Order: sequence, then C-alpha cells, then structure tokens
Amino acid sequence: MRPTGWMGGAVLVLAGALVVTSCGQQGAQHGHQAAAPAATTQQAHAGHGMKAEAPPPAAPLRAGERFVTLKLPQPYTPAAPAGATDEYRCFLLDPNLQSAAYLTGNQFLPQNTDLVHHAIVYAVDQAAAGKAQALDVSTPGEGWTCFGDAGIEGGNWIGHWAPGANETLLTQRVGHPVAAGSRLILQIHYNLLASEGKPAGSDQSGIRLRFADGAQKLTPLQTTTLPAPVELPCTKQESGPLCVRTAAVNDLAHRFGEQARETANFLDKACGRGKALTPGDTQSCTRKLPVAGTVYATAGHMHLLGRSIKLELNPGKPGARTLLDIPEYNFDDQAIRPLPQPVAVKKGDTVRVTCTHDAGLRKLLPALSSQPARYVVWGEGTSDEMCLGLLIWSPGH
Repeated sequence: MRPTGWMGGAVLVLAGALVVTSCGQQGAQHGHQAAAPAATTQQAHAGHGMKAEAPPPAAPLRAGERFVTLKLPQPYTPAAPAGATDEYRCFLLDPNLQSAAYLTGNQFLPQNTDLVHHAIVYAVDQAAAGKAQALDVSTPGEGWTCFGDAGIEGGNWIGHWAPGANETLLTQRVGHPVAAGSRLILQIHYNLLASEGKPAGSDQSGIRLRFADGAQKLTPLQTTTLPAPVELPCTKQESGPLCVRTAAVNDLAHRFGEQARETANFLDKACGRGKALTPGDTQSCTRKLPVAGTVYATAGHMHLLGRSIKLELNPGKPGARTLLDIPEYNFDDQAIRPLPQPVAVKKGDTVRVTCTHDAGLRKLLPALSSQPARYVVWGEGTSDEMCLGLLIWSPGH
C-alpha cells in the first residue's frame, strides 16, 4: 500500500495533495505497550499459509445487486527484484460493465496464502484502461510490476484486502461509483520472505464483486488514505550498518526504487512541518479535511512490527472523537470497521493517525528473526513498515 492524496485514487502524496497541519513523534505514554511474549506474538501473525477457502458472502444479494467473480487470467509466479523479498504485481481485469454501476461490496479470494500479503482494487476509465492494456502487453509475463500504486495515473481505490478482511457491507445506500466500460486493476503484494525473494510457487487469486445498478443513485463513496511516518530505530540490543537511517533508506531505494526514498523522506518532513522527526516507536500525522462529508467506515494498516493504531477526529478540540482505535494490532485482523453511525465532518476538521511500532518484535517473529537489524521507515516490503489510516467516506455528502 502506498499513501495517496486526500481524494483517493492515484493522486500521490508526493504531488502535495496532503495538507498537513501538525504532526510528530509522541512519547510512550500515548499507547505504547510492553513487548508481548514470543508465543503470543507469533500466534498474532500466523495468517500466512492458512488454507485458502472462498468465504461466503456477508449477506445475500440485496435489491438491484449482482455478483461478478473474476480471477487472474493465468497463474502467476512472483519473484522479487534483486535484493528484495517482496513483489507488487498488477493485473488487468474486465468486469464487463455495460452501464454505470456502484461497487457495494467486494471479497478478495487469495489462492496462495503462503505468498499473498495484501491486495488493492483500482477502477480505471476507458482511457486509463488503454494505457494499462499497453503496459500489460509490453511487460513479460502476466500483469506488470507496480510498487506503490497501480502503475498508471487515473486509478480510483475502490476496495482492498488484508488478512482478516472479509466482505464488508454498509447498511446505508452507498457505493463506489464505477463508470461503464471501466476496467479493474488488481494490485497484489506478494511476500517472499520465506524463500528469500526467489520464486516459491504460483498464485491465481480472484475477487468476488458486488455491483448495484447505477440507476439507483446511491451516495458515492471514496477511499482516502491517511499515512503517517515511521521512524523506528533499532533497539538498544541491536547493531549493524542498517541501524543508520541513511543506510536503511538507501537499502529501501535499492529494493524498490527512488520513489520509496522520496515517500519516506516526504512523510518525515511533511509530518514534522519541515523538520526531521525525532526517531521513536510512536509517530503521528494530522491533516485538515479539504471538504465536508460523511464518514462511514475506517481501517488501519501496518506490518509485522505494528503494536497499535488510532484515528482521531479534531483531537484536543471540543467534540473530539475517536474514529478507530486498535490498541493491540493484529496483522491477521485487518477488517474494515464500519462506524456505529455515520459521522458528519466539516471542511477544516482535523484528522490524526497515530501508530506505535515495536522493533523488539523483530527477534520474536519467525518471519523476521533472520532479517538484519535496521532503522525502519515507511516502505513497501514486509520487513519494512507502514502507518496507514483509511477513511471510507463520501466527500460533499
């Protein structure tokens, strides 16, 4: 997952679409927890390798809805770039929409759970679909490499999956609008830590989509990403060349390209209001909403060193409220959290995302215990970290 702009889709954070008002490092008193025993921690990240069975829909089809099930055209065998243990691959799928529709639910169907880390679904109009088709044809093998985003401009994030996330249905009459003739880009993050980046089997995952007739005029949804920086130093018991931030960021860029360095450095400066953040286990970032709207659901995403994540509306002000609070983060439980009641927000309201990570987990988790100690920043790899809040909302409504 890569941070995108306030209005979702492929507006990158590096384009300056995020309006940062105050950010920074917070002390351990703000939610830091003592290290869990090794057994508990290992169980908390045991989801990879679980048997892949298609879960049933969250509910029967509602009036005007239909299911469309798609899968990768051919099995794909992921292989990480030299020096990396992760691959992000995008696949172009055709839902055959003859008329406008709303996506009201989706269920990603991972076929090889030993490899699949997370997935994002982007919708692209006919013009962008042509560019995606050309990229697909010019790239050897099925799909194309797409670290960070869909690999082309114009994609709207309309759904995602991470371990523990099943189909989530909102009770309100809402949905992600998808134009007639649109294609879908399915981005899959493959985790190859266990095979040290080498091919370790194929995958032919799919997705079950729930579409509603566009004539129903549902309230349109958008997914907006709220990234916060990660500036996590090595523990006092660790040492090594990658415990120096500069070396760690250079290594990140070597594995994923210069955009990875730019993202990590941008978040550091933007969320520090131009100043480098103080390294620490807890970081946050606060932004102003550019428009009014209604929030229906939230979600949070971190990797294996994540301890807690919180999403707050207007923190420190009268009427402040918590939209998402996961005090004990579990990588294998990343379901979307619908709000008990939709929350109306005003233009200029602030939203803060705060994450706590624990570098001590590196030695406790089998997936990471053989990895070298490193200063951890925002990065695409499973051994890197993220702090990402998600708003599923309707701007302007």
